[in-house]
Amino acid sequence: MSSAPAFSGGAFVTPVPGAPFSAVVEQDMTQVLKDGSSFKRKTSALVARDSQGRIRNERHEVLPSSSTRKPQLFLIHIYDPETRLNTFLNPNTHIARQRTLPNPPSTEPPSNQELREPGALPHNPYLQVQDLGVDSMDGIEVHGYRKTTTIPAMASGIGRRAVVTDEYWYSEELHINMLTKHNDPRTGKLTVTVTQVNRDEPVVDLFAVPPDYKVVDMTPPEAETQNPVRVVR
Repeated sequence: MSSAPAFSGGAFVTPVPGAPFSAVVEQDMTQVLKDGSSFKRKTSALVARDSQGRIRNERHEVLPSSSTRKPQLFLIHIYDPETRLNTFLNPNTHIARQRTLPNPPSTEPPSNQELREPGALPHNPYLQVQDLGVDSMDGIEVHGYRKTTTIPAMASGIGRRAVVTDEYWYSEELHINMLTKHNDPRTGKLTVTVTQVNRDEPVVDLFAVPPDYKVVDMTPPEAETQNPVRVVR
């Protein structure tokens, strides 16, 4: 198989306080194979953010689109913006790997700001940005943008010009992309949709390390240059 579509990690949940929610993120992927045929896959996962800005994002098994079973949970990501503590939970090994980040992450999905601010992107004759205006998804107002990148035949790797499009629909209210679309004729298509949005405060257990997990501190000690991994529980 050729490489999978880019940014297949699901929705980027921003750690902003005062906007609690939980939702299901659905991913639909069409992967282009070397012989020109395609292979369709899907997955879904829970995302959540509480009033303090703590986030939870899950990674589940990717299944064929025809499958009817629930995808297996592989990884859970938890982040606390107050302490900058980043945690990855492995449900198979019951190990929680933690690290205190030196800098806080962005409060807006990484690609959004440069597209939303006129002149933020350097002039590029192969790049076009289009404002798609305002729409609504599940009663939530969203603003859409589309980035079109034209790759010349000499650089595309397929012997002909390739036109790659990236589209997103951003909610100012939730500070997340409600819909993201990526289309690259060389690799395939990826659609990420935030569904089943619940604006109630999520249960606190979603942002805590379960008591039966072993916590491993991955933060490099200030005074040590070796053995950065420390088991703390």
